[in-house]
Amino acid sequence: MDMNGSERIEAPVQTVWQALNDPDILRQCIPGCETLEKTSDTEMTATVALKVGPVKARFQGTVQLLNLNPPHSYTISGEGKGGMVGFAKGGADVALAEDGPDATLLTYVVKAEVGGKIAQLGSRLIDSTAKKLAAQFFADFTQKVARAQEAVAG
Repeated sequence: MDMNGSERIEAPVQTVWQALNDPDILRQCIPGCETLEKTSDTEMTATVALKVGPVKARFQGTVQLLNLNPPHSYTISGEGKGGMVGFAKGGADVALAEDGPDATLLTYVVKAEVGGKIAQLGSRLIDSTAKKLAAQFFADFTQKVARAQEAVAG
């Protein structure tokens, strides 16, 4: 499964970069995220509970940040195991660019794969669920960062 897109965030690049590396902010924005803990400057562990069609799963996994180019880009790579339900793994290239004096354009390219029982649901259901989850994450993230920026500016 491949996905890409972009979001305009009403905050400077440095503010967006810090939020992308803040486990508390990410935990609040990732749909179904129960835990997200930073284990090093470039690694985190996570537990995420999701429902894909009729299948509910709790994935436990690791996330690594690679190809770091602060505050402009990184690659996020992760793998989660959902027991009998299967697994999910993939990564995203994330880039930040100034979009005016106080805004950032965040672009992303995601590649992911699922296996096991969850893969039997069919690629259309999995793809539409992944797109919905990505849209929810970016809507929440954009709103949270913009609100924090307004509080700092106000």
